[in-house]
Amino acid sequence: MPSARTGGRRVAGTTTPGGTTVTEVMAELAALEDPRIRAVNEKHGDDHGVNLGKLRALAKRLKTQQEVARELWATKDTAARLLSLLICRPKAFERDELDAMLREARTPKVHDWLVGYVVKKSPHAEELRLAWSADPDPVVASAGWALTTERVAKKPQGLDLAGLLDVIEARMKDAPDRLQWAMNHCLAQIGISHEEHRARALGIGERLEVLKDYPTSPGCTSPYAPVWITEMVRRQQDA
Repeated sequence: MPSARTGGRRVAGTTTPGGTTVTEVMAELAALEDPRIRAVNEKHGDDHGVNLGKLRALAKRLKTQQEVARELWATKDTAARLLSLLICRPKAFERDELDAMLREARTPKVHDWLVGYVVKKSPHAEELRLAWSADPDPVVASAGWALTTERVAKKPQGLDLAGLLDVIEARMKDAPDRLQWAMNHCLAQIGISHEEHRARALGIGERLEVLKDYPTSPGCTSPYAPVWITEMVRRQQDA
């Protein structure tokens, strides 16, 4: 199989059904690189400079291609990995494969897209949610909390919401940033989606004051749980 090197990494030259090789896809990604976008992204820990709208347009053109997605992921290039998550088949990954991918995701955007676009659609999502939530690595644990938040909103049956609030109340204040953010999202979602737990969720948010002073752009909702809960409940009532 022909191959090329991109950014110091060996890239396999698999040809897509549309006739484009993975090497050519990597060249397209390199051509989309914008130093200004990279500078902004690097402030958030993301080492790529590709406009996400253009990345999505490329993914739409390529369509779903699992083997190409695997090869793009294997490059370890952040933009290539983001693209791979848009063109993969989420249900095609094994449980251990998804676990390994999360642990090597490195950047916040790749981590978030992997959980949001792939793991949530996987038949292994619940098993991974339980395993990751108990993981000693706070970044891995944050993925477990993200999956828990999804269940709080869409499939809460069987979840111990009061128990989740106990854990959040005890641990969120001193949790590392990404884990704290994920736990805070879960706190807010419980308050938004479950009226019977809303008062307690609001009280926990007010006592812990996590993200109370987080800078929020005009027109955006603060991630501070009491404000977030109150605003989203208001919108639901006005709908």
